[in-house]
Amino acid sequence: MLVQQILASKGDNGVITITPKTLISEAASILAEKRIGGLIVSKKGDTADGILSERDIVRSLAMRGATCLTDKAEDLMTRNPVCCSRQDTSDAVLTRMTDGRFRHMPVVEDGKLIGIVTIGDVVKARLQELSMEKDALQGMIMGH
Repeated sequence: MLVQQILASKGDNGVITITPKTLISEAASILAEKRIGGLIVSKKGDTADGILSERDIVRSLAMRGATCLTDKAEDLMTRNPVCCSRQDTSDAVLTRMTDGRFRHMPVVEDGKLIGIVTIGDVVKARLQELSMEKDALQGMIMGH
C-alpha cells in the first residue's frame, strides 16, 4: 500500500503544526486536546522543520521537571525529521520508523508538508493488506 492511500483513508483532517516558538506547555495542551502523539514544528506552517512528540516532553519532564514547560518547541524538537512521500510504500515507511524508533513521519513533497502518518496508520494499512491476501489465498484454495 502507498502512503497516498493511507492519507486518503485518514480523511482530510489537515496536519496540526506549531511554530518553533510555541511553549511546551501549549504544545502539551494541543497534544492532549487533539488526542495525538506528535506535532510538526514549522516556521511557516507548510514545512516540516522539526517534530515534537509526547516522548520528547516526557523525557524532558523526567530530566528537568516542570521547568521544561516554559521551553519552546525548538528546544525539544527533533530537527530535520525523517520524511516520506506519497509514493513510498507502507513497508518502507514501517521499516524506517522501526529502525529509527519513532512513531510519526511527515509526508513531504517538493519541500512542502502534505500530511503525516503514524505507526498506527501504517500497521493498520499493513493488516488490511494481509487480510486481503489471506482472503485471496483462501479463495484460490477453495476454487472460488
